[in-house]
Formats: sequence, structure tokens, C-alpha cells
Amino acid sequence: MPWRPQPNDRFYRFIVRTGLALHRLFGIRVIITGREHLPPPGALNGPSRRVVPGQGAVVAITHFGYLDFAFAELALWWNSRAEMRYLVTQGAADHWFAGPAISAAGHVVVPYGPGSGAYDAAVAKLREGEIIAVLPEAGVSRSFTVRDCKTGAVRMAAEAGVPLIPVSVWGAHRLMTRRHGFSPRRAWRAPVRIHVGRPLLPAHLPGPAQDAQPATEELRRVLQAGIDTAIADFPLTPPRGAWWMPAHLGGGAPTEAERRQLDRAEGPRRAGGRRVKQAGPQ
Repeated sequence: MPWRPQPNDRFYRFIVRTGLALHRLFGIRVIITGREHLPPPGALNGPSRRVVPGQGAVVAITHFGYLDFAFAELALWWNSRAEMRYLVTQGAADHWFAGPAISAAGHVVVPYGPGSGAYDAAVAKLREGEIIAVLPEAGVSRSFTVRDCKTGAVRMAAEAGVPLIPVSVWGAHRLMTRRHGFSPRRAWRAPVRIHVGRPLLPAHLPGPAQDAQPATEELRRVLQAGIDTAIADFPLTPPRGAWWMPAHLGGGAPTEAERRQLDRAEGPRRAGGRRVKQAGPQ
């Protein structure tokens, strides 16, 4: 049985401080707009935000690369010293190195198959005043446009009666994403642009008997609008055909149609985190 330590705020703060150190080491420029939509700082419990019932939130983050979540965490940390609890996959939790860190940071693990247990645990944390972070696209969007989102973020926020805060991250995928590993050269003084959209408030979220899809599509639209805002004033001019730019802006990323085809060919995940290859036409 792999080692799984109990959640520890000191460990979480160590991870944040490590991220801050790397941010300073590489001179990464993080540009944030929409700060007024983030949760207010409130009272602090030592060096961290105090968890108070009624002050929770769901933070929905775009997913173009493997470091988007880290920059979203830094934005929340700078704003309110918040320790976000992420919904993470069972595959990540089973990893020999990442698993203990995920456990110590107090994140919520979504098991293979139906994830109702994780959903209930996340809603309970939200009601206690925690901030739960979700990557609603459920996978990296290799087209670098916001793909269809799962309804879980909307349903959790609605059930817990907390706001749903959209956070769009642009530029972090240049540092590390699918088929493009971490490059110190690209990371040196790299800009990362974060836009926080207007929250979807509980009064505007669907009730238990209502369809969550329209609100989820609105979330996708707001996330994409945040990406468009971030691209518009991104302080780096891409060359024509740059791999990190979406196709509709002249970049080399797959189109949406190509992205869907690639996703279908890759197949769904199975236990152990491996992909199930889809059979081709007979």
C-alpha cells in the first residue's frame, strides 16, 4: 500500500513557496486582470487564508498545459493566501511521487469510474469554506481553445451555494504541454497571462432538478472570452504558424475539428490511467 500522508498546511505552503522560487528564478512575468472577481482576502490563519463556512468557491481553470493549475494557485495565493483543493485524477494519485504530495496537500481524488464520492467530498469542503479548483475541460485542449466542459463545476457550485469563478490562463502552455516538454529557454522571462472572469453566482446556477448544461456552456463561453482577452494584450508576438497559437489566429495548433478527431483516436482512459485505443473502421 503506497504511503499517503495526512493533509498538512505546512506542506502546502512549502509547495507554494517552491513555485514562487521557480517563478523568481526564471523571471516569469505573471500578468493578472480581473482581480476584483477573486475571493476577498478575509482573515488569515497564520500565513494562510482562514477557512470560514459560507466563504467557499469553485474555481474553474482552463487547461491548455501542465502548469496552468500552478499559475492559477499563485494568483489565488497572492490575492488571499488561499490554499485551493484540486480535483485530481486517480491516475495522478496512484503515482509513486505525486501521490503522497497530492494527499499531503489535501486535494480531492476522483476515482476511476463514477466519481460520486469525490463529488460529495468536494461539496462538503465547499460548505466548510474551502476553495475547490476544477479543470472542467477534463483534459488538455491541444487546439488551445476551450473545449466542451463537464457539468461537475456548475453542479458543485450550485449544490454548495457558492460562486463559480472562471480563471483563464494563457501562456503557461508554452512552458510545458503535450508534445512540448519543459524548456528553460522558453521559460526564461516568459509572460503568463491570467484573466479572472465575472463569477457565476449561486442565484444564476441551476437547481438540482434543472439541466446544468446551459450554465456549463456559459462557463465555457466566459473561459474562452478570458482567453481572447489574454491573447489580445499578450506581450509576446508569435511568429506565423507558432505551435502554441490556435489555428484560427494563424497558429500551428490543430483546428477544433482536428482536435476532436485526435481525442477520439486516443480513446477514453481506463484503470491505471492508460488510454483505450479505439478500433478503426472495419
